[in-house]
Amino acid sequence: MRDLPLTDTERFPEPHPKLAIPDLLRAGMVGLAVTLAALPVLSAGPGAVGVAILAYGAAFARVAQVMRRAYPHERFGACNLVTLCRAGMVAALLGAVVGAPEGGQAAGWAVAVVAGIGLALDGIDGWLARRSGLVSDVGARFDLEVDAALALVLALHVLSGTAVGAEVLVLGSLRYVFVAAGWIAPWLRGDLPFSQRRRVICVVQIAALIFLVTPLAGDDLAIWTARLASAALVWSFAVDVAHLWRVRA
Repeated sequence: MRDLPLTDTERFPEPHPKLAIPDLLRAGMVGLAVTLAALPVLSAGPGAVGVAILAYGAAFARVAQVMRRAYPHERFGACNLVTLCRAGMVAALLGAVVGAPEGGQAAGWAVAVVAGIGLALDGIDGWLARRSGLVSDVGARFDLEVDAALALVLALHVLSGTAVGAEVLVLGSLRYVFVAAGWIAPWLRGDLPFSQRRRVICVVQIAALIFLVTPLAGDDLAIWTARLASAALVWSFAVDVAHLWRVRA
């Protein structure tokens, strides 16, 4: 999953055009509308609404800060708008599992539908960026972080609403463990080459989590699906760690 271990400014040492604030705000309102639209689908209560809005607001504030500082284009673009809408869906899913009474809509078809739409849109934002000439490291990092957040929130849904135990958190937290380890071992923050294997494993990871929240996954099948997907993810990260160790100098 990890392609870009960037800080906010290291890729853009020279002055660049500033993204217009009205453009950012318009995009922010669209993302908020997506968040609010997803909540009724998830049967989210008042507590879930508050959590979702706070989560989306925090995410948008961070995105706006980074883009104003390091985004190399003057337009936000449809590509980043799609990613922001995906972030809104993740915020709604977080609200459904954290903010609603007794864990809220912890698992089920509604969660699978919202997450499935988010996964389907994952392949569109990059295509839009290339088509519109708005490709950037910042946009790619934004997309990566939304993927990681979606995996973590889905893992929480699986944990609270199915027979799968805490091992499912490997599917949701390994990316964050890897990032935290980079603060202890700086060589883990090195650049990684493009990898189709990494992309495929990311899709497998999120698709497995979506499957796990549906009633289709019986207890035994769900447990083995979680274990196999976790093993594939651990292997993928191990390959990247081995590469970073070899080139650490």
